[in-house]
Amino acid sequence: MNIHALIEETGIAERQVRYLIAEGFVPAPAGGRANADYGEEHLAAIRRYTRLRELGFPPAAIKLLLQAREGAPFAVAPGITLVIAPELLASAMPVRPLVARIQKILTELLKEAPNASRKPK
Repeated sequence: MNIHALIEETGIAERQVRYLIAEGFVPAPAGGRANADYGEEHLAAIRRYTRLRELGFPPAAIKLLLQAREGAPFAVAPGITLVIAPELLASAMPVRPLVARIQKILTELLKEAPNASRKPK
C-alpha cells in the first residue's frame, strides 16, 4: 500500500508516519522513497506505538519498551515485578485492569505468607 492508504488505515498524519520511521518506531518502507510500499508490519508498528502513547508512555519510554526483549516491568507488590510483553501492551487488551488484578492477588498472597511460614506448635 502507498503512504495515503497507510494514513487512511491508521488515521495519523503523513508527517507523523515520517517521524515514526525516522525515530525507528516503524521500519522503512520497501521500494525507496519514490515507490514506497507499506505493509502489515508498518500497520502493526504504528498501532503498537499509538496504543503505547494512549497508555501514557512518552516516546522515549516507548523506545525502551520496544528495545527490551523481556518486556515492560510493572511493580505489583513489594519485591514483585510483573513483566508484560510489548506486544500485549500494544494490543487492544486493557492492561491496567490486568495489572491491578494481579497486584490484588499477590497482595493477598503476601498477607497469607507470614501465616503459612509459622510452624504449628
